[in-house]
Amino acid sequence: MSALAAAGFQTFGLPHIAAMAVTVAAAVGLSLWVRKSDSPRRTRAVCWAIAALLVVNELVYRVHALVAYPIGEFLREYLPVHICGVAAFLTAWVLLRRGGGLAFEIAYFWGLAGTVQATLTPELLEPFPTYWFFRYFIAHSGIIVGVLFATWGLRMRPRPGAIWRTFAVSNAYMALVALVDWLLGANYMFLCRPPDGVSPFFFLPWPWYVVFLEAVALAMVALLYLPFYMRRKG
Repeated sequence: MSALAAAGFQTFGLPHIAAMAVTVAAAVGLSLWVRKSDSPRRTRAVCWAIAALLVVNELVYRVHALVAYPIGEFLREYLPVHICGVAAFLTAWVLLRRGGGLAFEIAYFWGLAGTVQATLTPELLEPFPTYWFFRYFIAHSGIIVGVLFATWGLRMRPRPGAIWRTFAVSNAYMALVALVDWLLGANYMFLCRPPDGVSPFFFLPWPWYVVFLEAVALAMVALLYLPFYMRRKG
């Protein structure tokens, strides 16, 4: 076992910083590459590559969990119902369709408001260069790259009213996940208890951190929409 692996994952350690740097570089580089070439074939290839990476990564992870763990544990821990799990498939769908609308708006706001936080403060114990390290950052950084590529490379934009549509869909989905948590005794979306690991967003006790995160999420969605609002007004 390498010294890095023996030490365990370290938030803002060198591998973590490198993963975040690669995320930004991939989003910017792919968007510039496609826009500079203005090639439909190249655009399609990038969309399919990102979508395939996201979907295959999710399927391998879920199938492995289904085989490796008892069915009860799989249902409580490994269903793709966390925001990031849904956002991975939704981002792939947006890229394959290459169309905007509600699907893009939800992927954009969930991907940047939710997945960025998961990338900055990972719920991850396994270090680089384990499979789990790569799986985690392919899943989360892949969403960010896909969403930013859709925004910068494909020029998709959230429409007027996107904040409230996304907020309504998010709360309806959270209610559905709360029902799943209650039926399975699970903790999807961390609605029952905070995640493992260090995070500045879970400093309040349950259930107050859920209320706090609702307010934070709405503020972040509004902030993410602000550049488009200012451009329309300008």
